[in-house]
Amino acid sequence: IVATGGKPRLTGAKNEEKYLYDKGISFCATCDAAANTGKTVMVIGSGDAAIEEGMFLTKFADKVIVSVLHEEGVMDCNEIAKAQALANPKMEFIWNTMVDSFEGEERLTHVVLKNVKTGEITDFRTDGVFVFVGIKPISELFKGIVDMNEKGYIITDEEMRTSVSGVFAAGDVRVKALRQVITAASDGAIAAVAAEKYITDNFEH
Repeated sequence: IVATGGKPRLTGAKNEEKYLYDKGISFCATCDAAANTGKTVMVIGSGDAAIEEGMFLTKFADKVIVSVLHEEGVMDCNEIAKAQALANPKMEFIWNTMVDSFEGEERLTHVVLKNVKTGEITDFRTDGVFVFVGIKPISELFKGIVDMNEKGYIITDEEMRTSVSGVFAAGDVRVKALRQVITAASDGAIAAVAAEKYITDNFEH
C-alpha cells in the first residue's frame, strides 16, 4: 500500500528555505492561526485552501494580506468563498503579484512582492506568511511503475487498486477530489481490506 502522502509546494522565491520550520512560513492556518492573534499575516495563493484558510485567519489576525497571481477579481477558488473573502474587511488583496523574496533576521519580518505585469517591487511588513500554492505528491519512487496523472498523483479505482496488481495507494498521493486527514484515513481502511482480500485470494490455499 503506497501511502507516501504529499508535501506543500514552495513558491521558489529567494530566501524561502531560511524561514521554513517555525521561522515565519507556515502551510497550515488551522495549526498556526492562534499564534498570530492581533497580527498582520500574508497568504500566498487564491485557490480554495488559500482563501478558506485566509478567512479562518481573520478570526485571529488583525489583517490578512492576500497575494494573488491573477488580474483583479480573478481567483482559483470557488465563487462562494471568493465572494465572502472580497467582502471580509480584514482581507486585503494584492493582485498580479508573486513573491520575489522573503526577508528578516532570525525570523521572517518582510515579504517582497513583484507585480508580474509591471515588474514593480513592493515590500510588505508581516508577522507571518501562509503559503497555499498546491500540494506535490511524494510519488517519484513509483514513476514508471504505476499509472499516474500529469501532476504525479497515482491513479486508483474505488478499492484503491493501482494499475499494478497487488499494489494499492491511499491518501494524498492518489488522484482524489478532497485531501484531508479524514479522507486519507478512509482510503487507508479501504486499501487495507482490499490488500488483505488480494493476499487471501492469491496466496492462501
